[in-house]
Amino acid sequence: MQKVLGAFIIIGCVLGGYAMAHGDMRMLWQPAEVVIILGAALGSLVVGNPKEVLIEMLHQIKDVFAYKRRGEEFQRQLLMLLYELLEMVDVGGLKVLDSHIEEPEQSDLFVRYPLILQEKNLMAFIADNFRLMAMGKITAHELEGFLEQELEAMEHALLQPARSLHKIGEAMPGFGILAAIMGIIITMGSIGGSVAEIGAHVAAALVGTFLGIFFCYCLMDPLSNAMSQRIKTELSALECVRTTLVAHVAGKPTLLAVDAGRKLIEQDVKPAFRQLEKWVTQYEEERDAA
Repeated sequence: MQKVLGAFIIIGCVLGGYAMAHGDMRMLWQPAEVVIILGAALGSLVVGNPKEVLIEMLHQIKDVFAYKRRGEEFQRQLLMLLYELLEMVDVGGLKVLDSHIEEPEQSDLFVRYPLILQEKNLMAFIADNFRLMAMGKITAHELEGFLEQELEAMEHALLQPARSLHKIGEAMPGFGILAAIMGIIITMGSIGGSVAEIGAHVAAALVGTFLGIFFCYCLMDPLSNAMSQRIKTELSALECVRTTLVAHVAGKPTLLAVDAGRKLIEQDVKPAFRQLEKWVTQYEEERDAA
């Protein structure tokens, strides 16, 4: 909703200011200029990026407008899932996790945490690295190194669509100039016409420059920034998992290991340690009662 509101503010203020200056809205309707600019941008994206990046870009653009903030319930499910998994490891060893991490969708443990289960990247990260721990003895230092490399690779891949869109956004003023130059060529071709006709051609050419600047600074640059912020929010959950696993392998008690991961959650949605203790106490009471 906030992103849609921001788009309306941009369009309303830009076009509203133009109308207040007694600008003719009909002069801004130049389909040929739009085709040139957006066509050049789309073609550049297709040439400069593999198919996988383009598909991921479409998904991320959709998620920017449909994204729901990961609030307290998401953080509770993440931390308590890690707590339960580590408790199972402490009691029965890593082998007891096989039935859960091999098919998480069929696990009665993961089913209790639906917000985590629907996060594809997060679930794959959790399952893969618990499986890594179960395959053999690994030190905290080795595990930390492996997970840092994996997170760096994931960050690079997930941020690539936003970076590509940002680069195309930076090129939009150039595409606008391209459209404007072609408009000037058309103007020079009709230099023998009336002043009104020549003026209309020049105005159409300048609209191309306007659209290039507008698409760059009012659309693509904010959109690519929003995509990057959403990905960084997603990565904070992975950082939480990484820190928790490393702390557990280093020998920390389960609650302290989970708390170490809690500290990596984004500040505005990070639960307090007292809240984590409350969730753990509630879980243990329910477990004992069962």
